[in-house]
Amino acid sequence: MPGTTIVEPLDLVGLQIPYHFRCPISLELMRDPVTVCTGQTYDRSSIESWVATGNTTCPVTRAALSDFTFIPNHTLRRLIQDWCVENQALGIQRIPTPKQPADPVMVRALLTQASAVSSPFQPRLSALRRLKGLARDSDKNRSVISSHDAREVLIDIVFSDTGSSELSVEALAVLVMFQLNESECESIGSDPNRVVYLSRMLFHSSIEVRINSASLIENVLSGTRSPDLRAQVSNADDIFEGVVDILRNLNSYPRALRIGVRALFALCLVKQTRHKAVQAGAPATLIDRLADLDKCDAERALATIELLCRIPSGCSAFAAHALTVPLLVKTILKISDRATEYAAGALMALCSESEGSQREAVSAGVLTQLLLLVQSDCTERAKRKAQMLLKLLRDSWPEDSIGNSDDFACSEIVPF
Repeated sequence: MPGTTIVEPLDLVGLQIPYHFRCPISLELMRDPVTVCTGQTYDRSSIESWVATGNTTCPVTRAALSDFTFIPNHTLRRLIQDWCVENQALGIQRIPTPKQPADPVMVRALLTQASAVSSPFQPRLSALRRLKGLARDSDKNRSVISSHDAREVLIDIVFSDTGSSELSVEALAVLVMFQLNESECESIGSDPNRVVYLSRMLFHSSIEVRINSASLIENVLSGTRSPDLRAQVSNADDIFEGVVDILRNLNSYPRALRIGVRALFALCLVKQTRHKAVQAGAPATLIDRLADLDKCDAERALATIELLCRIPSGCSAFAAHALTVPLLVKTILKISDRATEYAAGALMALCSESEGSQREAVSAGVLTQLLLLVQSDCTERAKRKAQMLLKLLRDSWPEDSIGNSDDFACSEIVPF
């Protein structure tokens, strides 16, 4: 990362870090030295972590911390910076000027300004944009902002200022940086007008707005335990079409792929509306995008594929795509244990419904993959699915296949 000071190798090249430049907690070169009420100086990230884990004493003196205000030690930081410059020839980089955490008083004022309905439009918009910048800067800033009931304020602006689209979308951009609690998710998901608004925003002219809308939908679905509420959200008109379109047409944007997959998975967890995902073209889109996803998102995509394979229309749609079976076979033992389990489950569903899928799977080399899977350290559920699939495909194996041998027994089969 640009501007990062490499600390660990310093002593190896014969360069001794001055004792007072090291943080007493991490023993590494301080990047943002701050002084606590006992007069001791620490690196900000280290002392913040110390306090965040429940410690209430000074690590060096063991005296109780009477307050938790951390005062920047500008003098020491300048000395450290000068030392880094003096030793640039040895590969030491200058430490970047640290961004100061958001001032709680300023955050409160910005939230008040943003939520003041009687205020002029421009000051409200400027306040939201400053909040967005602060929230993007650091976890610490997001914590400060969140502590002032920001989520409630932002939710109100997103859905109360829909007539002023610019205010609404700016508040939405800030809101999606925070995890909502269950009551906040319910306040959105239980209001049909709010759900319809989010669904409509999936087709906004701005790519960022579309992605943020999908992000909030996923946040709401993941944050509520009510099956009825999740069903109400997933049943909104065009919600599947909007999310699938993000995956289909915004594949050059990594965040769009990540959010799109997560939102589609959350929607497909609702059994009674999975047919809408199929109607929206989710099967073909998931197969087409699978190779573009990183490990975690590939796991979600494969989990979604398995979910959609549990309904007849989903099975038919996946079976109709020429790459479905070869990709699923190739995925086994390649990405992760979870991915292998989901791929095996999807193949089991497809091959149970179609002899054509069985032949495709055998041609793609599924026999070898499944035998390796059964003997691997993969999850027991994945192994059971592999055993079931081997038994199902037994009649499709070539005459000379090891699979037709009685030496292989599919015992203890557990229903999928």
